Amino acid sequence: MSIDLDAAKKTLLELQEEYQTRIDTIEDHIQNPQDELNKDWEDQAISIRQNDTRQLLAEEARQNLIYVNEALSRIENGTYNECEVCGEPIQEERLKAVPYATLCMEHAE
Repeated sequence: MSIDLDAAKKTLLELQEEYQTRIDTIEDHIQNPQDELNKDWEDQAISIRQNDTRQLLAEEARQNLIYVNEALSRIENGTYNECEVCGEPIQEERLKAVPYATLCMEHAE
């Protein structure tokens, strides 16, 4: 069973755009809050907690963007669907579910 590299690349490029947009949106919201700093301490605490959550979401998106960029590099160098541990092909179903997967099912468990 052969992997459609063009389809995989298209999916990865879409993910790349999605993650970058997510990062940009979150960072913009943190740097330019939509609401003025509230006078009430409870509201300020909630805003701080929300910003902490946004930071975590941005960090997750940045990490996923790294995974996507690495997968795009693997497409370019011909190692896209190879398990990093055993070198065997990664199952097509796995790559459809996780397009930036680096391990076959056996080694992912």
